[in-house]
Amino acid sequence: MRVSIIGSGYVGTTVAACFADLGHEVVNVDVDQEIVDAINDGEAPIHEDGLAELVADHAGPDDTGRLEATTDYAAVLDTDVTFVCLPTPQNDDGSIDLSIMEAAAEQLGTTLATKDAWHTVIVKSTVIPGSTEETITPILEAASDKTAGDDFGVGMNPEFLREGTAVHDFLDPDKVVLGADDERALEDMYAVFDPLIERSDAPVVETDTRTAEMIKYANNGFLAAKISLINDIGNICKEFGIDAYEVADAIALDDRIGEQFLRSGVGWGGSCFEKDTAAIRAAARQQDYEPAMLDAAIAVNNRQPTRLLSLMDDHVDVAGERVAVLGLAFKPGTDDIRNSRAIPVIEGLQARGAEVVAYDPVAIEHMRERFLDIEYVDTPEAALTEADAALVVTDWEEITALDEEFDAMRTPVVVDGRRAIDRRDGIVYEGLTW
Repeated sequence: MRVSIIGSGYVGTTVAACFADLGHEVVNVDVDQEIVDAINDGEAPIHEDGLAELVADHAGPDDTGRLEATTDYAAVLDTDVTFVCLPTPQNDDGSIDLSIMEAAAEQLGTTLATKDAWHTVIVKSTVIPGSTEETITPILEAASDKTAGDDFGVGMNPEFLREGTAVHDFLDPDKVVLGADDERALEDMYAVFDPLIERSDAPVVETDTRTAEMIKYANNGFLAAKISLINDIGNICKEFGIDAYEVADAIALDDRIGEQFLRSGVGWGGSCFEKDTAAIRAAARQQDYEPAMLDAAIAVNNRQPTRLLSLMDDHVDVAGERVAVLGLAFKPGTDDIRNSRAIPVIEGLQARGAEVVAYDPVAIEHMRERFLDIEYVDTPEAALTEADAALVVTDWEEITALDEEFDAMRTPVVVDGRRAIDRRDGIVYEGLTW
């Protein structure tokens, strides 16, 4: 099929490149000329494992001709379906800001007003239940002077892409959720996803748009709560001198629980869990329901960096001393620092008067925009040299492989927030929850 993607950020670029890899003809529409030029040159605008290869294969000078980018919305007229992959930022009260989506819907509707043939618009952005039906569709109708279900289709297809493994997650999904309120839109969604469904044999969840929107929030809310629950249990284990990972290994054998997301530590970060749990909590309160479990998940997560710093305080006074922070991205495999646990850790160290030296293989430039007054180094060994303490925040392979490098420290105190470092003689070693 001919597919257009509105937005070429983390989700939009990944989806566009993967659809091209599935054999569709794809055009990415974005307002940023620099990003458009990069894609057309065969270069991925974001750091994501496997994405650069897909973009190079399908765009640029030696491509298959199945992926291109433009700033012109008119490009959607030559396509059959349009996926809207735009950000839904967080307002001060935790609710989502739909202004970017609304502006895009108006521009898309205006463009579709000149198209005589049927066209299906699929929302892939994360929006609270009812947003597609009550906000996006009316804007499309007003701007196009057409009627949804009669003149064009509307669908909802939530994304479940983890940063660092987004390409793999798209091409080998655990499920494909197709939400639509009219049969023709659903048929178009199947036509786009059939190559993926056949390749991956993924189960398909067929539902209405409002339920599809909720599935994304329920998915992320459950995972956020699961991580915070194992961290709460891990904190209790720490008080009793019990290895939380040994406990987790045992309870993971219960098939009602499973092993994923049972790694206790400094907590989850990134944009999705924080934003999505905040949005669904705000939406619940608008319906006069208090989401106590989700509130607790946020509270537990927010106090984990404080516990990390408290363990360090038990062994060393870092005022005026050099402290290494190992890992800045919120997880391995990405350069994203949004809601990274390294941020409150660095803030806590600065409040204690420490001289912070930080290492990350890909996220330094992003963190430099937030913290100008700390030292950044190119290797973990350089961070550890003459450090009085080291805090492990992200379990990059370069960090988990460290061993004798700790000999370069002046006072070897290591507080590990990810169970990344093996214990060794000569080091005062503290795990956050074990």
